[in-house]
Amino acid sequence: MKVDYIIVGLGLAGLSFIETLEKNNKSYVVFENESQTSSKVAAGMFNPVVLKRFIPVWNGKDQLSIAIPFFELLENKFSSKYIQYVDIYRVFKSVEEQNNWFIACDNPLLATYMSTKILSNENNNIIAPFGFGRLINTGRIDLESLLHDYYAKLSEENKIIKDSFKHEKLEISDTNMKYNDIEAKKIVFCEGFGLKANPFFNYLPMNEAKGELITIKAPDLKIDFMLKAAVFVLPLGNDFYKVGATFNWKDKTSTPSDEGKSELIEKLETTINTQYKIVNHVAGIRPTVKDRRPLIGIHPTYKNMAILNGLGTRGVMLGPTMALSLFDRIENNKPLDEEIDIKRYASYLN
Repeated sequence: MKVDYIIVGLGLAGLSFIETLEKNNKSYVVFENESQTSSKVAAGMFNPVVLKRFIPVWNGKDQLSIAIPFFELLENKFSSKYIQYVDIYRVFKSVEEQNNWFIACDNPLLATYMSTKILSNENNNIIAPFGFGRLINTGRIDLESLLHDYYAKLSEENKIIKDSFKHEKLEISDTNMKYNDIEAKKIVFCEGFGLKANPFFNYLPMNEAKGELITIKAPDLKIDFMLKAAVFVLPLGNDFYKVGATFNWKDKTSTPSDEGKSELIEKLETTINTQYKIVNHVAGIRPTVKDRRPLIGIHPTYKNMAILNGLGTRGVMLGPTMALSLFDRIENNKPLDEEIDIKRYASYLN
């Protein structure tokens, strides 16, 4: 089999790059062993405001200008609905936070998203004595459904190899790559936390953060917006809500833990005041980077080998933009932004 690209990993990063290849009529084959779960369990929120400090997300507005059309095209391709617009109600902890919100509303980068009206809490099932700030034009991508549909599509087209990629079997030359009977011009690694086992790129610093979420059924809560306080509470419909998320920098497993569940329950009960039942509990490892920027670029030695990783907690906003940037770097020799280029970690090779 001869293809233009081998792609390793079918999470959000892999999907974003594959879609870019399809738009540019490039052939490919994908390796996916379903070992990395971060994309599948993620809330998939898109929101260009840092809710802790009311400041703009890095390049957030520009990222959304690419991401929303990207996911709209996928909706058309699969005749499915993946984009769900949901307002976010940020619970204020104090009058000072209310004042800080008003100040942030004057930022032209945030004015499209931040309502200048402070909302009082009229829902007895929510704990919010200082009210809410409301974000509009925000929402989520149903990543679980999207990845399921994409996996099925690739399976039907015989473009996916349901097996672990064994790095030691890759034969590299100046002009191509060979892996068993597959010959490719280039390879892109989109492995998430699997980067740690990649001998070509494991020098890059990844601060993996385990995240856990629970799904609850709360019949009396009755909200159609995402509530953001100590945890987020995201409506899924039919009185079900996704609640998250934890950040655990020590546990590197994707197994839900009692500690994670206890933390979520404790924080949830400072946010809502109503009866609920936990119906699901999931976990995944976020591929985060210490400088909070993605890991994108060409291998320092093997020029036909690249990486797309480190999308972190804002992957649905970053993925389409980073995939396009990497494609332009590989195919058109367009320089990458220094903030995302893995060249910034060249000293880690020593």
